Amino acid sequence: MIRRIITTLIITLFTTSAAVSQNALNNAADNIVGTYSGQLGSDNFKAKITKMADGSYRGQIIWMENDRDAQGNKRLDTKNPDKKLRSVACDRIVLFSGLRYDAKAREWSGTKIYDPTRGMRAKLVVSWTKDGQLQLKCSVMGISKNLYWQRIEK
Repeated sequence: MIRRIITTLIITLFTTSAAVSQNALNNAADNIVGTYSGQLGSDNFKAKITKMADGSYRGQIIWMENDRDAQGNKRLDTKNPDKKLRSVACDRIVLFSGLRYDAKAREWSGTKIYDPTRGMRAKLVVSWTKDGQLQLKCSVMGISKNLYWQRIEK
Protein backbone atom coordinates (compact mmCIF):
# COMPACT_ATOMS: atom_id res chain seq x y z
CA MET A 1 0.00 0.00 0.00
CA ILE A 2 2.75 2.46 0.95
CA ARG A 3 4.69 1.46 -2.15
CA ARG A 4 1.65 2.28 -4.32
CA ILE A 5 1.20 5.68 -2.63
CA ILE A 6 4.90 6.54 -3.10
CA THR A 7 4.79 5.45 -6.74
CA THR A 8 1.67 7.57 -7.32
CA LEU A 9 3.34 10.58 -5.68
CA ILE A 10 6.48 10.19 -7.79
CA ILE A 11 4.47 9.91 -11.01
CA THR A 12 2.35 12.92 -10.04
CA LEU A 13 5.43 15.00 -9.22
CA PHE A 14 7.13 14.00 -12.49
CA THR A 15 4.13 14.81 -14.70
CA THR A 16 3.42 18.03 -12.80
CA SER A 17 7.03 19.22 -13.12
CA ALA A 18 6.99 18.46 -16.86
CA ALA A 19 3.77 20.45 -17.29
CA VAL A 20 5.13 23.32 -15.16
CA SER A 21 8.33 23.31 -17.24
CA GLN A 22 6.35 23.46 -20.50
CA ASN A 23 4.11 26.22 -19.14
CA ALA A 24 7.14 28.20 -17.96
CA LEU A 25 8.66 28.01 -21.44
CA ASN A 26 5.38 29.00 -23.09
CA ASN A 27 4.70 31.83 -20.61
CA ALA A 28 7.55 34.17 -21.56
CA ALA A 29 8.01 35.53 -25.07
CA ASP A 30 11.81 35.62 -25.03
CA ASN A 31 12.11 31.94 -24.07
CA ILE A 32 12.14 31.20 -27.80
CA VAL A 33 15.46 33.02 -28.33
CA GLY A 34 18.37 30.64 -28.87
CA THR A 35 20.11 28.22 -31.22
CA TYR A 36 18.41 25.01 -32.32
CA SER A 37 19.15 21.89 -34.31
CA GLY A 38 16.62 20.64 -36.81
CA GLN A 39 16.16 18.87 -40.10
CA LEU A 40 15.03 19.98 -43.58
CA GLY A 41 14.35 16.91 -45.67
CA SER A 42 17.45 14.82 -45.05
CA ASP A 43 19.66 17.81 -44.21
CA ASN A 44 20.61 18.55 -40.61
CA PHE A 45 20.92 22.23 -39.77
CA LYS A 46 21.27 24.74 -36.97
CA ALA A 47 19.04 27.79 -36.77
CA LYS A 48 19.20 30.83 -34.56
CA ILE A 49 16.10 32.64 -33.33
CA THR A 50 16.72 36.27 -32.43
CA LYS A 51 14.54 39.07 -31.13
CA MET A 52 14.26 42.01 -33.49
CA ALA A 53 14.06 45.72 -32.56
CA ASP A 54 10.28 45.73 -33.15
CA GLY A 55 9.75 42.91 -30.62
CA SER A 56 9.17 40.19 -33.22
CA TYR A 57 11.38 37.13 -33.73
CA ARG A 58 13.39 35.90 -36.70
CA GLY A 59 14.68 32.41 -37.42
CA GLN A 60 17.70 31.98 -39.69
CA ILE A 61 19.79 28.97 -40.67
CA ILE A 62 23.37 29.44 -39.44
CA TRP A 63 24.84 26.03 -40.35
CA MET A 64 23.92 23.28 -42.81
CA GLU A 65 25.50 19.83 -42.68
CA ASN A 66 25.52 19.33 -46.46
CA ASP A 67 26.23 22.88 -47.61
CA ARG A 68 28.12 21.94 -50.81
CA ASP A 69 26.91 20.56 -54.13
CA ALA A 70 28.61 17.73 -56.07
CA GLN A 71 31.10 20.19 -57.57
CA GLY A 72 32.07 21.56 -54.14
CA ASN A 73 30.21 24.85 -54.56
CA LYS A 74 28.15 26.34 -51.76
CA ARG A 75 24.49 25.33 -52.19
CA LEU A 76 22.18 28.27 -52.86
CA ASP A 77 18.49 28.97 -52.24
CA THR A 78 17.63 28.27 -55.89
CA LYS A 79 13.94 27.47 -55.26
CA ASN A 80 13.16 30.82 -53.60
CA PRO A 81 10.19 32.48 -55.33
CA ASP A 82 11.94 35.84 -54.77
CA LYS A 83 14.58 35.87 -57.51
CA LYS A 84 16.73 38.34 -55.52
CA LEU A 85 17.16 35.71 -52.79
CA ARG A 86 18.20 32.81 -55.01
CA SER A 87 21.88 33.63 -54.51
CA VAL A 88 21.67 33.32 -50.70
CA ALA A 89 23.85 30.51 -49.35
CA CYS A 90 21.92 27.60 -47.82
CA ASP A 91 23.49 28.30 -44.41
CA ARG A 92 22.19 31.90 -44.36
CA ILE A 93 18.53 31.42 -45.33
CA VAL A 94 15.97 33.32 -43.24
CA LEU A 95 13.22 30.82 -42.44
CA PHE A 96 10.83 33.29 -40.82
CA SER A 97 10.60 36.85 -39.58
CA GLY A 98 7.82 38.79 -37.92
CA LEU A 99 6.95 35.99 -35.49
CA ARG A 100 5.07 37.45 -32.51
CA TYR A 101 4.22 36.12 -29.07
CA ASP A 102 0.55 35.76 -28.13
CA ALA A 103 0.47 35.79 -24.32
CA LYS A 104 -3.16 34.70 -24.19
CA ALA A 105 -2.58 31.62 -26.38
CA ARG A 106 0.97 31.14 -24.98
CA GLU A 107 2.38 30.59 -28.44
CA TRP A 108 4.19 32.45 -31.20
CA SER A 109 2.44 33.12 -34.53
CA GLY A 110 1.54 35.80 -37.04
CA THR A 111 3.91 34.93 -39.86
CA LYS A 112 4.86 32.25 -42.35
CA ILE A 113 7.81 29.90 -42.44
CA TYR A 114 9.82 29.42 -45.60
CA ASP A 115 10.59 25.88 -46.77
CA PRO A 116 13.73 26.10 -48.95
CA THR A 117 13.40 22.46 -50.04
CA ARG A 118 10.12 23.29 -51.81
CA GLY A 119 10.42 27.05 -52.29
CA MET A 120 7.13 27.74 -50.52
CA ARG A 121 5.76 29.39 -47.38
CA ALA A 122 3.38 28.01 -44.76
CA LYS A 123 1.48 29.53 -41.84
CA LEU A 124 3.54 29.12 -38.65
CA VAL A 125 2.54 28.55 -35.03
CA VAL A 126 5.30 27.80 -32.51
CA SER A 127 5.09 26.37 -28.98
CA TRP A 128 7.04 24.17 -26.60
CA THR A 129 6.33 20.47 -26.18
CA LYS A 130 6.17 18.74 -22.81
CA ASP A 131 9.66 17.33 -23.35
CA GLY A 132 11.21 20.75 -24.07
CA GLN A 133 11.37 20.70 -27.87
CA LEU A 134 10.27 23.64 -29.96
CA GLN A 135 7.27 22.59 -32.04
CA LEU A 136 6.75 24.44 -35.30
CA LYS A 137 3.31 23.76 -36.75
CA CYS A 138 3.36 24.58 -40.46
CA SER A 139 0.05 24.77 -42.34
CA VAL A 140 -0.90 25.25 -45.98
CA MET A 141 -4.57 25.17 -46.99
CA GLY A 142 -5.59 23.26 -43.87
CA ILE A 143 -2.86 20.62 -44.17
CA SER A 144 -0.40 20.76 -41.28
CA LYS A 145 2.99 19.31 -40.51
CA ASN A 146 4.87 19.58 -37.25
CA LEU A 147 8.60 20.17 -37.14
CA TYR A 148 10.56 19.74 -33.93
CA TRP A 149 13.71 21.67 -33.09
CA GLN A 150 15.97 20.87 -30.16
CA ARG A 151 17.54 23.81 -28.31
CA ILE A 152 21.32 23.52 -28.24
CA GLU A 153 22.18 26.96 -26.85
CA LYS A 154 20.35 29.85 -25.20
